[in-house]
Amino acid sequence: MASATPEPVALAILAKAPIAGAAKTRLIPALGAAGAAALHARLIERTVETACQASIGPMTLWVTPAPRHAYFTALASRFPVGLAVQPDGDLGARMLAPCHANTGPVIVIGTDCPVLAPAHLRAAADVLRVGSDVVVIPAEDGGYVLIGSRRPQPNLFADMTWGTDTVMAETRRRLAQLGIRWRELPALWDLDRPEDLARLRTTGLNQSVGLPN
Repeated sequence: MASATPEPVALAILAKAPIAGAAKTRLIPALGAAGAAALHARLIERTVETACQASIGPMTLWVTPAPRHAYFTALASRFPVGLAVQPDGDLGARMLAPCHANTGPVIVIGTDCPVLAPAHLRAAADVLRVGSDVVVIPAEDGGYVLIGSRRPQPNLFADMTWGTDTVMAETRRRLAQLGIRWRELPALWDLDRPEDLARLRTTGLNQSVGLPN
């Protein structure tokens, strides 16, 4: 007997347009404005490629600014990914929007984790499929690189102090307080600061994201 088709898990990728001077600003001292933007563009593309390889469900790029930006329309022409505009508001509002836009389980990711692999996305999707309400992949800097849920969980996103090393700890506290069933997968790291560039080179992934040796 053929096995049942796995439940689709929608994948939302939050992405900022790779505009020089506005993208990866903390890397500008090391790479220059144009170099930081070019690296950001390649990280977005790598994330979309990873999502396609994972094949867990429908994919949407939630972008800012408007999706008519040439970079995003080119991506949408090359990959089976839809485009949506991130709403106004803080990061929490922008992460919650994809959860409300889908009727089933959703995983939300950014584009700053070069070591995120298809296996990570498949594992996270499986956590939701077997009954957990929420799945999280923490980031080593105290945030997280992925969060998924079976239904919208606005209490996990409201009034959070984003961009700090307390985000994951506060998320755990809220999950426990609300009695939400969750599971964490092993932590990964984000590419945010100049010192992360050296770490990227040690992984051997630097050329795959357009960073020279």
